[in-house]
Amino acid sequence: MRLVNNLKSKMAKTKSKNEGKSRDKPQRRSWGSGLLPFMLLSPFRYWYVTLGAILLAFLYWQWAALTSWAGGVIKDTLRQFGWGLVFIISAVAALVGGLWLQKLASMIRRWHYWLAGIAFTLAAWGVLAYFPGEGLLRGVSLGGSFSFGIVGYTDITGILRILGLVIIGTILVVPGVSFRLAAGLIRWIGKQSKKRPIPGLARQPKPSLPSVTVIPELRRIEPERKAAIPTGVSAPAVKELKQVAQEVWKKYGESPDLVTIDGWRLPPIDILDRSPEVQFSQADNMHRARLIEEALASYGVEAKVAQINEGPTVTQFGVEPGWDRKTKEVRERDKDGNVKVKLEEVSKTRVKVDRINSLANDLALALAASSIRIEAPVPGKSVVGIEVPNTVSSMVSLRGVIETSVFQKMQARSKLTLALGKGAGGEAVTADLARMPHLLVAGATGSGKTVCLNSIICCLLLYNTPNDVKFIMIDPKRVELTTFNSIPHLVVPVIVDTDKALGVLRWLSQEMNQRYQKLASASSRNIEGYNKTRQGDEKMPYMVLIIDELADLMMSGGDEVEQILCRLAQLSRAVGIHLVVATQRPSVDVVTGLIKANFPTRISFAVTSQVDSRTIIDGGGAEKLLGKGDMLYMPTEAGKPKRLQGCFVSDAEAERLVYLWGSQRREEAPSLKLEELAPTGTTARKGGYPADSLLETARQLAREHQHISASFLQRRLHIGYPRAARIMEQLEEESGEGEEEQL
Repeated sequence: MRLVNNLKSKMAKTKSKNEGKSRDKPQRRSWGSGLLPFMLLSPFRYWYVTLGAILLAFLYWQWAALTSWAGGVIKDTLRQFGWGLVFIISAVAALVGGLWLQKLASMIRRWHYWLAGIAFTLAAWGVLAYFPGEGLLRGVSLGGSFSFGIVGYTDITGILRILGLVIIGTILVVPGVSFRLAAGLIRWIGKQSKKRPIPGLARQPKPSLPSVTVIPELRRIEPERKAAIPTGVSAPAVKELKQVAQEVWKKYGESPDLVTIDGWRLPPIDILDRSPEVQFSQADNMHRARLIEEALASYGVEAKVAQINEGPTVTQFGVEPGWDRKTKEVRERDKDGNVKVKLEEVSKTRVKVDRINSLANDLALALAASSIRIEAPVPGKSVVGIEVPNTVSSMVSLRGVIETSVFQKMQARSKLTLALGKGAGGEAVTADLARMPHLLVAGATGSGKTVCLNSIICCLLLYNTPNDVKFIMIDPKRVELTTFNSIPHLVVPVIVDTDKALGVLRWLSQEMNQRYQKLASASSRNIEGYNKTRQGDEKMPYMVLIIDELADLMMSGGDEVEQILCRLAQLSRAVGIHLVVATQRPSVDVVTGLIKANFPTRISFAVTSQVDSRTIIDGGGAEKLLGKGDMLYMPTEAGKPKRLQGCFVSDAEAERLVYLWGSQRREEAPSLKLEELAPTGTTARKGGYPADSLLETARQLAREHQHISASFLQRRLHIGYPRAARIMEQLEEESGEGEEEQL
């Protein structure tokens, strides 16, 4: 019995030890042994599993819709906040961490640090607006649309807002130091204002200017220069301008580094002024691009801005047309018998360019612009160009275009290279006058025609000696081109009288015939071949005729001016005679069909109506120009005009060139005298217009027939009725004068 009791006690101890170990370590259960009690004995947990399975099935069924919805939400959120989501997540994490660590009271005590952090975060977020986004952020900045709300849409406003946020944050972090610095700055400004002398009490004597030797040739032309000064310009201003020109001659004209050709010293490029370039806001351009896309989308036109070309006056937004989609409704029944409507795409076509072109006024309203011009399409590109005026215009200097590689390459090939200006994308645009070969310029008063003519003349004066280029200038206004009256390149002083201008045109027509005779005797086809074997004075110089106002000549000269200009334009290219004609009235009676046909290269500045625009460039668009050098340039080889901002030449720059060339003027016999240009009795009549070339033939017909009429002359001479009527009036006047002499 003792043995049995001992065994029972040992078994009890062993059992108690095992129960203790089971309390210390949890017992493992197999998956199969626990599943059945879980499902049978725990119905509450069984419903959890059932709901989880239903949720997974629903997710699997609606996975495409959910992913599409989540992708749209993520995309909209990214475009709205951009990289600023990092700032938001960091702020939320800091707030949750403070609450988790029970630091809320400490955070409330240091509220100014939190406000400073918010200010610095907004400033950093605003800086992201100046960096364009890519991918999902295309069309907005790295900071998303929210960053534009922080900085605004202009450079000055955005920079001031960012600086203001930085200053506020600094004051909140170190208020004592900030107030001490502000007080010190105010005291320093007060001390500086006290040190300034009161105007009028103490005037320092002006330094005496060095004496300048006046060139004798310039003394001779001084009365002509004074006559060319517009009314209202004070004498001290003219004297100061003259002094500046003389100082420039001392600085550059006597320099040994000047290029000398045939004894003539060419002006240096430093004689022209530089103009600072204006940097435009990229954020502002991105905002306007977004406005264009939204405005087109509101009218049912799908399009996106593919490129932005910044110019000095306008910015060209290259809009790529989207698709015009056609859809149809498809009704389907699902498993439950419900009818669902689904849209299916039937076809898609590109948006027509005319639809974008017809929304010009609506786009101008959306962009708050005075006027916009749509170039549809841009030549050589698969985009539609929308040209929007810049808020701040940049001036294009002549030197800035001349120093470009485009001009230098063309100038190395041709001596008649012209710097016209810069295009809508900021690229320099040059042209060769020898290839044009003639240029017609038109535009309203004050649009920039005379400045364009001055830039053409100055550009030719920089690289050509009088042995290379000669000028004939006709200026009926008397005040525009008379500035160049002392340069040695002139064949005759600037013509201001219309009667003498007709004489010059007749002389130039005779000069063209004599040049053709020289080329024929030398067996040369053109002026380039003739000048290859000749140097110095033996060369045949190019001759450029510049007319500042064609309308005045057409009113006084009539058909003769048109005939001479057309004959020169048709035949004078081979002998090196080129025409540059400007007018402020591009009507059909001034710019006739014959003149337009012989002047393929044209420049149109701002005009008053679309009719004038069609007259000069055979299309609309010039009436929407901004003026002040904004022009449409249509070269010979182009089918559409190109928008440019013309070069600007100041009066000081022109005066420097004139003084530099006038100092080298030589005593030479002029090739043409003004006395020879007066109209003679054989070429003019009392009626006010010149005698017709067919008048002698009409006299012969009058002697052969007893009765003649205007219609008779029209049939026999094969001319129009107006010309025949004028010839008939001349014959009647001659017969009347003859009868009076017999009496």
